[in-house]
Amino acid sequence: MNRQQAVRRLAELRVQVDHHNYLYHVCDAPEISDVAYDALFCELRGLEEEFPALVTPDSPTQRVGGEVLEGFETVAHAAPMLSLDSSADEAAIERFDERVRKALGETAEVAYVLEPKFDGASLELVYEGGVLVRAATRGNGLEGEGITANARTISTVPLRLRTGVIPAPSFLSVRAEVIMEVGPFEAYNERLMAEGRPPFANPRNAAAGALRQLDSRLTARRPLDTFAYDILAAEGFAGDTHWEVLDALAAWGFRVSELRRRVSTAAEIVAFFHQMTAERDEIPFEIDGVVIKLDDLAAREEIGTTSHHPRWAFAMKFQPRKEVTRLLEIVASVGRTGVVTPVAILRPVEIGGVTVSRATLHNRAEVERKDVRQGDKVRVQRAGDVIPQVVERIPEKGKRRARPFRMPKKCPSCSTPLVERGPFTLCPNGLDCPAQLAGRIVHLGSRNALDIEGLGEETAKLLVEHGLVSRLPELFDLLPEQLTPLEGFAEKSADALVAGLARAAQTELPRFLFGLGIPEVGATVARQLARHFGTLARLRAADEEALVEVEGVGSIMAAAIDGYLSEPHNVELIDSLLDGRIALIEGKPAGAVAGAFTGLRFVLTGALESMTRDEAKREIESRGGRVVTSVSGKTSYVVVGDKPGSKFDKAVELGIETLDEAGFIALLASG
Repeated sequence: MNRQQAVRRLAELRVQVDHHNYLYHVCDAPEISDVAYDALFCELRGLEEEFPALVTPDSPTQRVGGEVLEGFETVAHAAPMLSLDSSADEAAIERFDERVRKALGETAEVAYVLEPKFDGASLELVYEGGVLVRAATRGNGLEGEGITANARTISTVPLRLRTGVIPAPSFLSVRAEVIMEVGPFEAYNERLMAEGRPPFANPRNAAAGALRQLDSRLTARRPLDTFAYDILAAEGFAGDTHWEVLDALAAWGFRVSELRRRVSTAAEIVAFFHQMTAERDEIPFEIDGVVIKLDDLAAREEIGTTSHHPRWAFAMKFQPRKEVTRLLEIVASVGRTGVVTPVAILRPVEIGGVTVSRATLHNRAEVERKDVRQGDKVRVQRAGDVIPQVVERIPEKGKRRARPFRMPKKCPSCSTPLVERGPFTLCPNGLDCPAQLAGRIVHLGSRNALDIEGLGEETAKLLVEHGLVSRLPELFDLLPEQLTPLEGFAEKSADALVAGLARAAQTELPRFLFGLGIPEVGATVARQLARHFGTLARLRAADEEALVEVEGVGSIMAAAIDGYLSEPHNVELIDSLLDGRIALIEGKPAGAVAGAFTGLRFVLTGALESMTRDEAKREIESRGGRVVTSVSGKTSYVVVGDKPGSKFDKAVELGIETLDEAGFIALLASG
């Protein structure tokens, strides 16, 4: 066979193998036997081995995994991957429905799409020209880890979109959930135990861990599956409803849940939720609730989103699973903020597939209210199916009980006398307390802060216990030879941690602010502060009056931020960190252009020559504008680049003002 013949035959084989993969893995309706499929696949692989230059990234043979990576790159999402507002109280469904109807007006026709809430790991899949080019974990919602090689190994991730029913968009970003079905998960755990390796606690952990394997061949060995359930961004597709979005995803070859329904009343939502609750244990994969989404996409734009979640969607969570066990001991645990929390040490019990041996008791007032003591029989639940909590004591007639628990008088970590503030007990020793210092080290190295790989809880405790870090800035003075004598460290891991610290020493202002652990300042507020003030110097010079001008910052939060930044120990800490240890990447204050686009909504379509889509979005948002994904009557401008999609046609149809690249740049300059 010559090269020209090979090109034709390879194209035929890839189409056939893709088609039969789709029928087998997505439709569960194979047309040919395993033997016939294996013959096609072997012919394809043999031809590619004979003509290696003709191997393409979207070939079915590329699902087996490849070379080991040194690390994952951080990639920005095409659009924010937001969380969902949620509740386990059925009354919240009616309140959500009332809010939506009030926002849209009494005369509006309202329809919802109901879907199972998958208990897995979120994934962004990006296609250009119908071919998979990028996959990323959710990360912090704005950016995640690039795991394209691992995503390619999952059989239900299309490497090339199907176009027989609906043409493939020129650009498509899809949100999906990676799961392990219960049956394959249990079989995988049995295989691990047979090999003398520890099993996974639940399918979600197994799926999430598989996505972050640096060796994609290991990912390929795990029985992963996906469900697609949203379009984050698209060029060349213009659906009007979420139901159309799901139909399009199915047409393009994604696995879409058949457990979906379109309804129009709160009563129908409640009925579907009850049905899913009753059928939960019969479903072959784990779900932890029902997601309610407004069907009309234009109406979604009217309602909008918060920085955390869309206002047009809601998650109704199942009641947490509960089990009975014995409370063996109550111990006091010191957190990074100095709060001393009573923790219940339990006889291990399995709750929803997870073995629980510790549970929070929150504070001394909660222990007194529940009247739980050492030796009691207690009912434990996983709140939100995640965080273990002691729900109540189960009385045992005739059993003699232990004495009531009392919080210690001194800090269990540093022996400093504890103080009480309301129901909470605190150690006032700050970073001189080893437990608080270790907690602050972990927080500084966390993903939303400096993102230092290998700087977990055990490592932080070792650094503090061995006196290598007695003050937070000393973390950046560590040398590999100081680490190698520690338990769990070898030359390679010591070099890796020091290298990670060196990389983290140059960081963006929002990450630094979050890493400081300023009271009330989470990742979103840290970004708002950095965007508003531009530099740390301007933020430190701001008083409470200036702080409340920042979006999302109220008077209580402003007082907490101002108090932290003016406290002498914190001033010394920040100065020491910035004294040759950490270099901040800072920007201009938002005040120079803030407000210029306030109230304006922009839609981007087509490619711009002078900037990427993400850069254009940042320019708009820095001026107070919003970038939305679909054109409606509320859209202010549609920015039109090269090869625009259907959004341009809709803008013309609705009479929305359009801007070419030159006009957009002129508008930016005028701001």
